[in-house]
Amino acid sequence: MAKMRIKKGDNVVVITGRDKGKMGEVLRVFPADTRIIVQGINVAKRHTRPRMGDPGGIVEKELTIHISNVAHIDPRSRKPTRIGYKHLTDGRKVRFARRSGEVIDR
Repeated sequence: MAKMRIKKGDNVVVITGRDKGKMGEVLRVFPADTRIIVQGINVAKRHTRPRMGDPGGIVEKELTIHISNVAHIDPRSRKPTRIGYKHLTDGRKVRFARRSGEVIDR
């Protein structure tokens, strides 16, 4: 299984494909498939059957996208960046943006 540097709640930008340049928040992560679901990215229409409490009809939903097609957004410059790891003085291992050096983990 590949190492996942992207986690739920991260802000990412699509770097290739139909939605290139769009930004969104990661909603779900599938480490076994190295795929993620990003809010408002790779949207498809699905025909759903009526169920209790749901009228059904044509619903738009986000499909998965491979993690190689997205990049983190630098918190400082709002541009795509790569991710690195470093240890803080209190012993925590955190992710940081290589472009600006800013810590991504809270």
